[in-house]
Amino acid sequence: MIDLEALPHLPGCYLFKNEEGTVIYVGKAKDLKKRVSSYFQKRDHDPKTASLIEVIMGLDFIVTNTEVEAFLLENTLIKKHWPRYNIALKDSKRYACIHLTDEKFPRIKLARRKADDGSFFGPFVSAKERDYIFEVVRKTFQLRTCKKIPKRACLRYHIAACSGPCIGAISAEGLCRESEKSCLGP
Repeated sequence: MIDLEALPHLPGCYLFKNEEGTVIYVGKAKDLKKRVSSYFQKRDHDPKTASLIEVIMGLDFIVTNTEVEAFLLENTLIKKHWPRYNIALKDSKRYACIHLTDEKFPRIKLARRKADDGSFFGPFVSAKERDYIFEVVRKTFQLRTCKKIPKRACLRYHIAACSGPCIGAISAEGLCRESEKSCLGP
């Protein structure tokens, strides 16, 4: 049976299990005790939740430092256990990162997998915050976003949103800072 008194008033993830011990639902909470208790105190649940409550026979929980960590952990646990009652996050999507490529002329892009070389920043739970940071970095450093460097100046260069490696407006050496060790180009 589930001991609700053992749950802390802290952020984290909870894993409901059936009688075989299989994880059937993963959830997140900023207060584990309040969130998990709400399942057993409310009586007017939707049909899916009512069905879930009928088969819950066990509970595990993981405490996190912040609610954001709980979001990320929930995503990971759902992909690991594929619980029957979780509909969202079962797809192959992951939270996006900002990827700064490791090319002669680096470009900035969004990535959901860390498959390529370069630096990754994130993952970002909030798409709004991620997009804001992406745009500030792109505009401030005028990093290219095109996959291939075109042979002539692109629109982004003409509106001062790109440093213009396509037309030689900046060289690889121009990307170097104080020494060869900090050079981004080969």
